[in-house]
Amino acid sequence: MVNAASTGLSTRDLYLFNQGELFHSYRTFGAHPIRSGEKQGVRFAVWAPHAKQVRVSGSFNHWNSENHAMELVGETGVWSLFVPGIGPGELYKYEIETLEGDWLLKSDPYAFGAERRPDTASVVHDLTGYKWRDEEWQKRKVNGSPYNEAMTIYEVHLGSWKNKGKEQFLTYEEMAGELVEYVASMGYTHIELLPILEHPLDQSWGYQVTGYYAPTSRYGSPEQLMILVDKCHERGIGVILDWVPCHFCKDDHGLRRFDGTPIYEGTDWKRAEKPIWGTLSFDFGKSEVQSFLISNAIFWMDVYHIDGLRVDAVASMIDLNFDKPPELHTFNRHGGSEYLDAISLLKRLNETVFHYYPQALMIAEDSSAWPAVTSPTYMGGLGFNFKWNMGWMNDILRYIELDPNERMHHHNLITFSLVYAFSENYILPLSHDEVVHGKRSLLNKMPGTYEQKFAQLRLFYGFWMTHPGKKLLFMGGELGQFDEWKDAEALDWMLLDYPLHLAMKDYVRTLNTIYSNQPPLWERDCDPGGFEWIDVHNAAQSMIVFMRRGLTGNRFTITICNFSYQHHAEYRIGVPESGAYRTLIHSEDAVFGGSVQEVPRLLRSSDIPWHGREYSVAVEVPPFSFQLLTYEGGAGVERLV
Repeated sequence: MVNAASTGLSTRDLYLFNQGELFHSYRTFGAHPIRSGEKQGVRFAVWAPHAKQVRVSGSFNHWNSENHAMELVGETGVWSLFVPGIGPGELYKYEIETLEGDWLLKSDPYAFGAERRPDTASVVHDLTGYKWRDEEWQKRKVNGSPYNEAMTIYEVHLGSWKNKGKEQFLTYEEMAGELVEYVASMGYTHIELLPILEHPLDQSWGYQVTGYYAPTSRYGSPEQLMILVDKCHERGIGVILDWVPCHFCKDDHGLRRFDGTPIYEGTDWKRAEKPIWGTLSFDFGKSEVQSFLISNAIFWMDVYHIDGLRVDAVASMIDLNFDKPPELHTFNRHGGSEYLDAISLLKRLNETVFHYYPQALMIAEDSSAWPAVTSPTYMGGLGFNFKWNMGWMNDILRYIELDPNERMHHHNLITFSLVYAFSENYILPLSHDEVVHGKRSLLNKMPGTYEQKFAQLRLFYGFWMTHPGKKLLFMGGELGQFDEWKDAEALDWMLLDYPLHLAMKDYVRTLNTIYSNQPPLWERDCDPGGFEWIDVHNAAQSMIVFMRRGLTGNRFTITICNFSYQHHAEYRIGVPESGAYRTLIHSEDAVFGGSVQEVPRLLRSSDIPWHGREYSVAVEVPPFSFQLLTYEGGAGVERLV
């Protein structure tokens, strides 16, 4: 046993780690190229509190660890060793002798790099050499507010957006060219990456992690990932990372029983097991686990300039018995099923992230009815700033799959979301989870003929884009894919050879552009004063009409949706102002594959009271159509004709 000073470790840092308060623990743990005295080498540090001994085995010692035993630092449970004469690129693992005398071979929980699967060694890496060029982006973020800004998120699985063949992936750097330019050209404001933390199984899509501090080597080096993020920022695109603190996989080289005992998952096996996923939950009440997880969130923002995290499966964290059979149920000290330690961790996580990164996006993927998820912790909330609106998503997908003749009986599915739309700061997700496992693609969820499917998908996208809440669309949705997402293959880009699919892509791009240019559609997403129903009760005709208001002046848009087969040659809607209304987009415009050859671009109001308003406009409404109008004003509108 040695003291911290002799290892180059900070006594204070190790104390904070044991207290759950070392929020940059990645600077202490793992493999760090450093100079010790006159010698250059690598310092290794690992937490293994119940190990009898720990050694470092690697390429530098031909995987013979006999001469590289680590030393226990005080009473901290931390082991350390400085190895002179080695540097970045070395492969290594920890050999750990358990209390029973067994030997385990483990990857480094804090490794900055990893071998490409199926190999599992950690890789020494120096993350300090990259020269970032995103100063302008960082300054812009400081002056912004995500609540009243446009946000259209393109959700991407890097392995299957495009590839070169089976398991022949594009690199992060190649994505920095092709993917980023595509996303920018389509008008998205953000990219959200399915988890890129190192994971052993491709089919897990990254949601079962072994290397929390290592970007997966499937797509190249850490520096190449930095290039990808940097390029996104250069093009004005934010980067959100799917992050998975709810569980980890059981692979032998990973965190499970790391030192022969359950130090990451905890000793209560019923609480640790997640049987539906075959994984283990973290012990969220353990101080060192808190340091590990909160530091990991900070790490991706510190080192890779990630703009935000979408925190996966929050419902499974805050409920001790989420999707567990009765024999695995456990209860908290009050007799309830709330996982109090997980709730405390999430609050502390968000407080810490916003302390260091006030403009960060912390997004909860939460399917529960837990209240105040996006309220500050000082008001009793969990402290996230956005939450996926799973209720809206489930209702609208259920509605849109109905036979149009049945929709009149389920009108509440498209209106109910506005009852609670402002109770949280919402993102409206059309994510990967909705286009896999037999759920069908978005296009194939639509009933009817080939042309009707496209018409309804255009209608659906229009409703989604103008409904309060930020937007997220999984890759391929813009192409009108017929097939479900195939995680081992590239998207069906050949569909763009067919007119309706190409037109769908153009339609989505146009929607994104109009959305970004119309502040009423996003300035007051979190404010009930920014939304107003015009026609909400017309279930018989499956019609809805609503208005979105901006922050300044008399700026508003009007959304008209017809979810039925019916054609209305003259459908009258009440409007709040006299004057001219311009059609911003019409989903049945022939340029998007629709049936209307010439869209009326300018509509004039009449002094005919309607829908409780003094004025009204008459609109032709085709079947399965969406129209978006904007108010142009009263006097002087002749110049617009």
